[in-house]
This record gives sequence, structure tokens and C-alpha cells, in this order.
Amino acid sequence: ILRITDHARVRTIELCRPDALNAFNEALYDATTEAFLAAASDPTVAVVLLTGAGRAFSAGTDLVELHQRTTDPSFVDGKHGFPGLIDALIAFPKPLVVAVNGLGLGIGATILGFADLAFMSSTAKLKCPFTSLGVAPEAASSFLFPRLIGQQNAAWMLLSSEWISAAECLEMGLIWRVCEPAVLMATATEHAETLARRPVASLIAVKRTMVAPLRAQIDRAREGENAAFAELLGGPANIEALTAFAEGREPDFSDL
Repeated sequence: ILRITDHARVRTIELCRPDALNAFNEALYDATTEAFLAAASDPTVAVVLLTGAGRAFSAGTDLVELHQRTTDPSFVDGKHGFPGLIDALIAFPKPLVVAVNGLGLGIGATILGFADLAFMSSTAKLKCPFTSLGVAPEAASSFLFPRLIGQQNAAWMLLSSEWISAAECLEMGLIWRVCEPAVLMATATEHAETLARRPVASLIAVKRTMVAPLRAQIDRAREGENAAFAELLGGPANIEALTAFAEGREPDFSDL
């Protein structure tokens, strides 16, 4: 479910559930968390480059498994799950470069809040589908997105559940470069290797000084998001959304 390669002090982590559009089930959340924890502590790794296999970057949380989680009392959570991955991303001390190779939904979009450099294929697109699922934002996006792209851009992304093109993401400032699909990975890798030629201790110090002032606000945003998510998960709108997904139809929120 992950493909991990090392070259020139860059560790490339490739999400590898292409048949499921790299959607995060508990196993992928756990594997990706472990990969970030390992890269953080490995002195031979200076930079991590994250991307996806196939036509998607990540379709977010696996909705089939999420439906099981909300309806099956015997469902067993993973070791780290979604919260563990966000913990690992917040704490990750080295530069994180993200190459969005295809569609990204949910965590496949909000993870960009933790990217130090983000590259996106010209054919890729992003969606934050929280309102279409009857839930709340995640991954401190309610704080990080307004800071990164402005209040109204963030409001549209988080409230509308509409697709956002690569060109729009660039204009907003959510990503750094748009690349043609054939050169996306080469471009992202070139920039990651440029960073990786610098002293690791200096890279860590720069990132720490940039991120440290935000930690308390990120923690507060996550606390509020988690409370709202817990309140809405399994509620009428969320059950309607997940049932509609399982049945292959559009949800009906007219009375909700």
C-alpha cells in the first residue's frame, strides 16, 4: 500500500492503492504514519516527497470503511488512524514536498496545509467534501487554509464541496507550481534534491522556527474540528451521505 524509495537524501513515499484511488483506510493511515515517523528519525533522510500512484493523489478517507465504522460496533480502529497521521505531519521536523499527481479529496487536499512545497499536475483537482458528507473540517484546515489562501478562498473550499482546479490552487497560493503531468515528478524531485543538499540540522531549524508559532493555533483548531466532527459523524446528514455513496446516488439533504 506504500512504495518507499530513497535517492540523494530524499525519501519518496508513494501512496499505492490505485484501485481505490489511494483512499486512506486504517491500514494506509497506519503505514503512512509509520513512514513519516521513520523518516523523521532517519539521519540519512533530509527531505520527504509525498505523491500517489495511478490517476489519483488520494481520494481521502475510504468511505466504504467509514460507513462500516459508523454502522458496525465491532469495527476495530488502526494503531494510528487519521489522528496519528496528522500528529506525525504536525511533528515532522524536515521539509515535506508534495506532488499532487491527480485528484485529491479530504485529506488528499488538506494535507497541503502541512506541505513546505507543493507541486500539482495541470490535470489534477482538489475537493474538500466535508459539507457533502455532513461532517466538519479536518487536519486543522479551518486554521491553515485561511492563513494560506485567504478567508474567502478557504470558505469556498471548505463550505462548497466543489472541485478546485490546479490553476485555481496556484492562484490561491495553496500550491507553489503547476506542472504538466509528464514532468511533475521530475520537477518535484529536482526541488526536493536541491533542499536535500543543504545541512539537515539547518533545514530542521528553519522549519522549526517557521512552524513553532503556529503550533498552539493548530492544536486549538484540531480540538474544535474534532469536537464538531464527533458531533456530526453518524448524524442524519452523514448517514444519508454515506448511504447514498454506497447506493451510488446523490444524497438528499433537503430536510437536513
